[in-house]
Amino acid sequence: MLLKPKVITIIGPTASGKTELSLMLASRLKKRFSKEVEIISADSRQVYKHIPITTAQPNAEELSQFRHYFINELELNEDFNAGKFGKKGREIIRKIFAAGKIPVIVGGSGLYVNSLVYGFFELDDSSTEQFILKQRNFRKELNLRLESEGLDSLVNELKDIDPESVKNMKEISARRVIRALEVYYSTGLPISVQRKIKISVEFEPVMKGISWNREELYERINKRTELMIKNGMIDEIRKLKEKGLHYRTVNSLNTVGAKEVFDYLDGKLTLEEMTELIKQNTRRFAKRQLTWFRKDKNIAWVKPGVIEFPDFDGLIY
Repeated sequence: MLLKPKVITIIGPTASGKTELSLMLASRLKKRFSKEVEIISADSRQVYKHIPITTAQPNAEELSQFRHYFINELELNEDFNAGKFGKKGREIIRKIFAAGKIPVIVGGSGLYVNSLVYGFFELDDSSTEQFILKQRNFRKELNLRLESEGLDSLVNELKDIDPESVKNMKEISARRVIRALEVYYSTGLPISVQRKIKISVEFEPVMKGISWNREELYERINKRTELMIKNGMIDEIRKLKEKGLHYRTVNSLNTVGAKEVFDYLDGKLTLEEMTELIKQNTRRFAKRQLTWFRKDKNIAWVKPGVIEFPDFDGLIY
């Protein structure tokens, strides 16, 4: 039986120090195996351009140490999802191994991580322009129906088509309901069924999660929020607003941090209210991330900054 190559995958909630640990790990792997290391980022927002502060992207010095993928690559209006990420990410990992280098995965977007390391059915929506156009037309129609009929009407429709998806939603939102309906009408197959169809993955993930005491993690989140504001997050979002972009119309901006700043710039929040709301919503987001990851029994939790993995020397590259 041919053994699959192993890929260390670092996960954890926002502000847990994933970037720092990934760079420490990459340095050690490079020294241990005398090979170049490349890092695949599994973050659904850091992949976008123009919002490096808001999405806490690695800085220029950190990015210069090792090659990174899926950082600051896409325009804000480009469609991207976990299926596309998983497919492209596996192609990149194959190329890294073929070049005699070592890949490391790091990120906090649970669906993106699972798509890459475990695989699930992905729409081949890059095959034809006609398919892409069909998807977009369904999405436009569903958004118009949302405005005229309301969310409850779409939820009831999805319950008839794909009750399992509705049942499994941690939070029923317009975006999730429209996405599930869009997938069904584009393919004729419920998204819950598609996600059960596994994709072949050519490597074995070695999952490591960064474990913080909750109070310490929340304090890190609070301090990072203040630092992001000090470093120019408001100006970053203001420039986008001046270009006519907004989280209500651009999905990539519908994220913690950006939404609150837009509301501040729209006059709906004071500076103090905005700051506290970002902290609060980021803490809630971290809690949801941990809930997601702790369901995965393959993840071995390590203390912050620790890379003395028991199975480290068993890795062969």
